[in-house]
Amino acid sequence: MNADREWRDVAGVERIPIGALIGVEVAGEAVVLCNPDGRLHAIEDCCSHDGGDLSSGRLAGGEIVCPRHGARFDVRTGRALGPPAYEDIRVVPVRVLGDRVQIGIAARG
Repeated sequence: MNADREWRDVAGVERIPIGALIGVEVAGEAVVLCNPDGRLHAIEDCCSHDGGDLSSGRLAGGEIVCPRHGARFDVRTGRALGPPAYEDIRVVPVRVLGDRVQIGIAARG
């Protein structure tokens, strides 16, 4: 556990079966939780191309596809995978503790 990180419950693991993605908000930040293959990933819920919600998109293997213009991002790394998006998106720390999914946020000083 990282001392400069606070973990917040955002969902039960049952809400995110393989192939699913859901949008959540934690500490005022929109995050999309993705389960492409049985392992959870979290990224910011904002397409770097035009600011659209990625949580309204779909998973295609390890990629999330933006519903607006088809921009694709790797859910593990946040890397933009081609036009129309050229800028990567931020990966958000995620973990499973028991039956709860938690997102890591910067601890308050």
